[in-house]
Amino acid sequence: MKLKSNFITHNSGDIQIMVAAGDTDFHGIVKSNITSAFIIECLKNDCSRQEIIEKMLVKYDADEKIITEDVDKVLDVLRSIDAIEE
Repeated sequence: MKLKSNFITHNSGDIQIMVAAGDTDFHGIVKSNITSAFIIECLKNDCSRQEIIEKMLVKYDADEKIITEDVDKVLDVLRSIDAIEE
């Protein structure tokens, strides 16, 4: 899966802002924390859910169950705004 090219991100400190540009039904702004931003950055290249989880396990000292839940929540939000290609 991959972040659609019509979604643009900008990082400012600990916050990432994502907006839709071009032909999309979503017309808003997504404000992400560091964890969500990390997941979105992973999606700028084609990768699987499991690959994102594995990258997060390397980066963060957290339980795999918690990381998996976080990844699933972010992916659900991105799917709901049609921001990822699967």
